[in-house]
Amino acid sequence: MEYIEKNEQKYTIIDKTLIRKYRQYLKLEKSFSNNTIDAYEKDLQKLLDYLEDIQLQAVNIKLENLHQFAATLYDIDICPRSIARILSGIRAFYRFLILEHVIDNDPTELLETPKIKKSLPEVLSVAEIDRIIAAIDLSKDEGQRNRAIIEMLYSCGLRVTELCQLKLSDLFLDQGFIRVLGKGNKERLVPISNRAIKELQMWFIDRNTIQIKKGHEDFIFLSLRRGTALSRIMIFHIVKELTEICGIKKNISPHTFRHSFATHLLEGGANLRAIQAMLGHESIATTEIYMHIEKSKLREEILLHHPRNLKYQQQ
Repeated sequence: MEYIEKNEQKYTIIDKTLIRKYRQYLKLEKSFSNNTIDAYEKDLQKLLDYLEDIQLQAVNIKLENLHQFAATLYDIDICPRSIARILSGIRAFYRFLILEHVIDNDPTELLETPKIKKSLPEVLSVAEIDRIIAAIDLSKDEGQRNRAIIEMLYSCGLRVTELCQLKLSDLFLDQGFIRVLGKGNKERLVPISNRAIKELQMWFIDRNTIQIKKGHEDFIFLSLRRGTALSRIMIFHIVKELTEICGIKKNISPHTFRHSFATHLLEGGANLRAIQAMLGHESIATTEIYMHIEKSKLREEILLHHPRNLKYQQQ
């Protein structure tokens, strides 16, 4: 990433070397994944392009310039949630510039984040999850693999990336646990149900017939044709195809099974801290969203079944 000079003045001093150091900072100091780092750099590029247009150096940016930049994002119909993410990445960049002694004052210190309307995530009922699993055609070569995938997503509450990265060496089935590598390369132990263990063992029978590509021998879930670890996109495709077969109209993704895992645990009386540990949430505040899901469902039940509400519904 290099920036040209116009009118014999650079618009920014940000060059490839500094961007490379910024990526190292995100990886080593923040423990971000490569996907997250790429997203941060892409969001930063939006600001740098804007600064080039207004002929302003990145080190000379003021709060009002940042407000104007945010306004341009609204003008091109970027949603508030995405704008909040972009501004978060820009804050991280300027904190990095301070650490590198490139600037003395942080221009993003008073930069406000757009208010985001909180929406509760979609949750599947146990019956809907059973319908999805039952819809898998076990006569197909990939049938048992897909069944094990859905069961692992739901029974262990895994993120899709965690599922794709899961390895044979991460399984401790005799002890009833799996080792999961979560965000920031943080490891956690997650209990695995007997049902999930059974589905995995059935999949291993089919897995042993695959010609596995070198370097992918330890991955649990593989492409039958390529013999390589499954991608996130493939997991999304599997889930989408199954929900369409079942006729489920909810907006379902692999993450929905994680939400359902946590919600059903909470409904069953599990401790919020225990759910936090199993999900690998750094902050309990992230886990508390499931309290709101439970309360909203409780309100629905009261409105549906309480005698006072039944009385008014009949009038």
